[in-house]
Amino acid sequence: MRPMPFLGVTCLWILSCALLLGGACSDGLLRINLSKKRLDKETLTAAKLARQETKLLRSDDGSRHSLGLSGDDIVPLDNYLDTQYFGEIGVGTPPQNFTVIFDTGSSNLWVPSSKCYFSIACYLHHKYKSTKSTTYKKNGETCTISYGSGSIAGFFSEDSVLVGELVVKNQKFIETTREASPTFIIGKFDGILGLGFPEISVGSAPPIWQSMQEQKLIEKDIFSFWLNRDPDASAGGELVFGGVDKKHYKGKHTYVPVTRKGYWQFDMGDLLIGGESTGFCAGGCAAIVDSGTSLLAGPTTIVAQVNHAIGAEGIISTECKEVVREYGEMILEMLVAQTRPQKVCSQIGLCVFDGSHSVSNQIESVVNKKEKRGSDLLCTACEMTVVWIQNQLRKNQTEELILQYANQLCERLPSPNGESTVDCHQISEMPDLAFTLANKTFTLTPEQYVVRLEQSGQTICISGFMAFDVPPPRGPLWILGDVFMGAYHTVFDFGESRIGFAKSA
Repeated sequence: MRPMPFLGVTCLWILSCALLLGGACSDGLLRINLSKKRLDKETLTAAKLARQETKLLRSDDGSRHSLGLSGDDIVPLDNYLDTQYFGEIGVGTPPQNFTVIFDTGSSNLWVPSSKCYFSIACYLHHKYKSTKSTTYKKNGETCTISYGSGSIAGFFSEDSVLVGELVVKNQKFIETTREASPTFIIGKFDGILGLGFPEISVGSAPPIWQSMQEQKLIEKDIFSFWLNRDPDASAGGELVFGGVDKKHYKGKHTYVPVTRKGYWQFDMGDLLIGGESTGFCAGGCAAIVDSGTSLLAGPTTIVAQVNHAIGAEGIISTECKEVVREYGEMILEMLVAQTRPQKVCSQIGLCVFDGSHSVSNQIESVVNKKEKRGSDLLCTACEMTVVWIQNQLRKNQTEELILQYANQLCERLPSPNGESTVDCHQISEMPDLAFTLANKTFTLTPEQYVVRLEQSGQTICISGFMAFDVPPPRGPLWILGDVFMGAYHTVFDFGESRIGFAKSA
């Protein structure tokens, strides 16, 4: 089965950017300049309305396929369809202008169709009129992408697409005829321009960069993002097709190979807090770089440690405290006795060990579904507690201090939506955090990983880390969004299947 797509990986807090101008300059690069809008209550509300839990693809034969259920499927991730970085493109001849999100977490291009009659969103945005284009080619293949609270339906067409001053001919794209989601009503974008790999493209439509490559429109098989995180700057950033702008980064790029095509996925190492290991990804984790995600989304086990270190506040987890209270001493004793960490929770009876890692007990009946849900939470809490206690044992802490530390981390678990707030006045006192990529550390300062939200004339500070759990074998998984891409100029090299990072300038 071909991997399924998801559109615009997910975050609750969003940055809106608009295209100022785009064109091919004297150095042969196609530049798209972006401007930036501050976070505000309106965009926050739009993001919350867009929060999704399920995504299904309906085939033309009427069957529905849940993402990630097959071993070959891409991981289903919560989808917020962020209105982040967007700009203007032209579809057809003469060009019909549309505002689209530039999203490395999806691969399709879609815009509203003039044949969209029954969706409010279509009446609030620009619509593509095939009869007005001299280069239009009929395709007609239908598709439906369903979300937990809405869906997009439409059909494929082919036409010329203008990006800056480049004309991509015969580009296959989706004309939407139904947009049943509040996201598309509130959103300030007309459609999405996906920059992921063809493996997650609906209908086998080539992403725009692949068409540029095949039509020899760009000098190098790369595109690069520079995101300006200065809240007072007028320029929000720059997207370059065919090369990089050297004035936007320092030193040389460090490259990591793409390990799984579909999303821009690679292998990363540990996350360090003030130079010290958080343990959970010391043996490696998967990561995805996504321009459609505002924050850094990662395993709850690590995010809780980050929140503890930076003083972030979330909802107290009853299950977590229960595990520490009832099983903390037992977990500590088992680890001291050299019990394999992956087996601790199964030996206690909170999880089931499948040979490589602990999983929640899958045996259930109709009357026990609520109990099963509780046991899942206890299993997760146990696994986190094992990691926390193991870290403290390495530091030769006393039993009392170890259990006290674990209990404090329980209090720092994020809210159900994954987000946590911090004290804006304490930012200068927070530690540096660092990701390990290609055996090098990529540091984020507090000023870089704390996001400021404007609300009712006041500034609220949000932790740039959001809880997001993907179980093995797909996970643990990190999503490095704009918080990371703002600190590090990012090159997406589809010619060599690699991703490069260098300090932004």
